[in-house]
Amino acid sequence: MDKKVILISIDGMRPDGVQKCGNPFVEELKKISSYTFNARTVEPSVTLPCHMSLFHSVTPSRHGILTNTYVPQVRPINGLFERVSQSGGTCAFFYGWEPLRDVARPGSLKWANYTNAYTEDSSDTVLTDACIDIIKRHKPDFVFLYMVETDEKGGHDNGWMTDAYLGYVSTALSNAKRVYDLFGDEYTIIITADHGGHDRSHGSLLDEDMTIPQFYIGKDFEKGKVLEGVSILDTTPTIAKVMGIIPEQDWEGKPII
Repeated sequence: MDKKVILISIDGMRPDGVQKCGNPFVEELKKISSYTFNARTVEPSVTLPCHMSLFHSVTPSRHGILTNTYVPQVRPINGLFERVSQSGGTCAFFYGWEPLRDVARPGSLKWANYTNAYTEDSSDTVLTDACIDIIKRHKPDFVFLYMVETDEKGGHDNGWMTDAYLGYVSTALSNAKRVYDLFGDEYTIIITADHGGHDRSHGSLLDEDMTIPQFYIGKDFEKGKVLEGVSILDTTPTIAKVMGIIPEQDWEGKPII
């Protein structure tokens, strides 16, 4: 592996939610990363289809996941977890929403940790603690940390852009900062959302649902650069280029570097 990467996905995190949550890490992120508040996700703007597209760099019409229920791909495509594993790297996966397990195929993970957001208080923080512990002890090549409380407890339970929602966004960003503070010198760190939301829902073609923020932090990315024309499909090809991994031929996105 050329470089190690940590990918942090904060579910349902709207760009204006980032900007209005009041967390001081936001201004730091704008200085240390190449970033955008106008990246686009895929249709339908739903958690499992979006993450399948993120990791496999194809639209839902190609990978076949159109709802939050997984179905096997008719024409399977290797995603990022599989390519890292096939290239001799190790992967770790930390998640708070159980159906997300299917974005990685069996055999592609060295470490995995699932914490249910509704049976564990502050599951985002608990998962971040577990993630930090594994990185300190084992230094995986690729780490995926997924935080769901922004979506489930913030957006769906209280409504997008409410004070409660903004509080969960701020907590998630504070967790991301902990990871950056500890490992920013060793790892390239990417922070993204899968989709946005409106009222207490998402999945539509509204800009509130389809527009996401992304932050790319590392030596390959110009600090303070505002990115334009970025898609969630570009995330995995960008990570592959940073890590020195040959991309899958079927991937549709392009590296942003």
